[in-house]
This record gives sequence, structure tokens and C-alpha cells, in this order.
Amino acid sequence: MKQSIRDKLEHLVGRLDELDRILASGEATREMDQYRKLSREHAELGPVVALYQIWKQCAADLESALEMMADPEMKELAEAEMKSAKERLPQIEIDLQKLLLPKDPNDERNLFLEIRAGTGGDESALFAGNLFRMYMRYAERKRWQVEVISSSASEVGGYKEVIARIVGQGAYSKLKFESGGHRVQRVPETETQGRIHTSACTVAVMPEADALEDVHINPAEIRVDTFRASGAGGQHINKTDSAVRITHLPTGIVVECQDDRSQHKNKAQAMSVLVARIKDAQERAQQAKIASTRKSLIGSGDRSERIRTYNFPQGRVTDHRINLTLYKIDAIMDGDIDELVGALATEHQAEQLALLAENGE
Repeated sequence: MKQSIRDKLEHLVGRLDELDRILASGEATREMDQYRKLSREHAELGPVVALYQIWKQCAADLESALEMMADPEMKELAEAEMKSAKERLPQIEIDLQKLLLPKDPNDERNLFLEIRAGTGGDESALFAGNLFRMYMRYAERKRWQVEVISSSASEVGGYKEVIARIVGQGAYSKLKFESGGHRVQRVPETETQGRIHTSACTVAVMPEADALEDVHINPAEIRVDTFRASGAGGQHINKTDSAVRITHLPTGIVVECQDDRSQHKNKAQAMSVLVARIKDAQERAQQAKIASTRKSLIGSGDRSERIRTYNFPQGRVTDHRINLTLYKIDAIMDGDIDELVGALATEHQAEQLALLAENGE
């Protein structure tokens, strides 16, 4: 193991001891926010330190076996212990490096999912509806809650645009690599010649901000318009100006919400989406700076980037970022996307490990 990694681990051992003392003291619970923060840090460090202690014991066993080799009577036992230790140590080191990788602070957050129809007209809107159903079925499998914030239905079915809030443990960590261009190749129901058409949708996955304080919004820099909701919703919803449109003037970001009868609730939901979009834009700008020095294997996250193709005639789904093709399109469209999600996360982790080794950390 590299000395730099050992130094980092020894530092974490000391930090865990320090947290033990702080949390055991009577002063710890006086400020609950700080107590929760320290408890979370303690819970994160515990597994790392425990695995490091296993590594140290394994390394000590190897050293002890080497010393035993000098004794002819102990040679057979020593060889067995050496073999066992040499087999275990490399895997423990890899596991330790994974635990030391920087964690995405947004991983445990809820998220906002936005799907927009792109090129392809009606077929694109229908595919947007298919994608939305795919993510909703996946959310059901994970027992997450889904709340539609805003939707603009297409006349032929599907959506021109749909925005949903997904609430669940680790939701963002699972779906954060879904942002980008999704392309579909299939024969539309309206196609009489049986020709395959290609159309596309864009997907954006953004972590929900904790509170408005996470992003500073100057009230003078937003314009709030109210208007009557359109579409289904009964007579009451169309008689009052309950729908809300918020424009963030510096960035030009516009959010509309009209799904609730209450103007107050629509405004609150629209503000939540606005905050998430501004935060997402800020984070993508930061990521673009990092990506300029080394492009991430997962991709830049650019909304225009084509990340995946769904080819219905061939029954395949291909993720272009990691060259993964799966021949189970029906299962995937029904929300069985764990294999895709897992492969993207694994590839991202491998890229982080390569960076760790490259930087000599």
C-alpha cells in the first residue's frame, strides 16, 4: 500500500478516536445540528477504520509468517499463512481505496427529473412518455415516492415536457448518470411503409437543494407571473389564476407550475425546481472546468450529448458512454434498469480509482 494512503488512513483512525470522545461527552447533544453532523461523520469513518485494522492484521500475519519460515518445523504452516495473506491483502487494499474515494455530497438527496421531447415530433413526445414510465416503474421497484410537478401532454399521447420530484433514499446516486440525450429507433404506429424513424428526448436529473439558502436568489432578479391553468383539472382550476411562472432574469431560466389548485403551492413548487436548476447549472459549470483538464469517462453530462440509444426492431439498448449493449429492451422500458445504472456507477468508480492512482494519493 502506498505510504500516502496509509498516512490518510492513520489520520482517519485518529479522527475516529476524536469523534468517539466528542460524542461520548455531555456537551455533544447541546447543539443537535452539530451532533447529527458529527454522528454522520462517525458512521462514515467506522467501516473505513474497521477495514484498515483488518488490513494491518493481515500485514502483520504476513510478516510473522516470513519470520516463521526460518524454523523448518513451522515452514509448512508459515507457507499456508503467507499464501492466505498474499491473496487477501490486494483485495483489501482495493476495497480501502474505494472507501477513500470522494463522495458526491448529493448522492443521498431527492431529485427532480425533467424529460423533454426533442427532434421527431409526435414520435418524440410518445417516447418521452415511454421514458417517463420507465423511470416511474424503476421508482416503484425502489419504493420511492413520485410527485409530478409539471406536465405538458402531447395531443397524440406522451409528453412535450414533464417534470417530477422523486423522493427516496439514495435516489440521486442511482439516477444521476441519466442526464443527456436519449435516442429511439423504431417504426411509429402511424408509419404505413414500415420505415424505422429516429427521434430523441433530453433527460435532466438534478439533486433537490436542502433549502433556498443553498442557492442565493435575489428577489429583485426574479419575475413571478400568474395565469389560468390550461388542460384537465375541473372547472375550479380554470377559473382562478392559480398557475405560476417564475423567471430568473440573470440566467433566463423559466419554471412553470400549474398542477395544483393553490397558487401558493404552485409557487413553492416552482421555486424548488428553480433552485434545483440554478444549482445544477452552477455545478455543471464547475464540472466543465474539471473536465477541461481530464474528461470523465462517464461523459460531460452535457444535455446535448447522446448517451443512449433504444433500438426497438433489434430489441437492444446501447449506452454509448461505456459501450454497453443489452438485448432486453422490453424489461428496460418496464423499469428494469439496475444493470445499466450499476454499470455506469462501476465505470465511474473505476475512473475515480485511476485518478487516485494517477495523482499518487
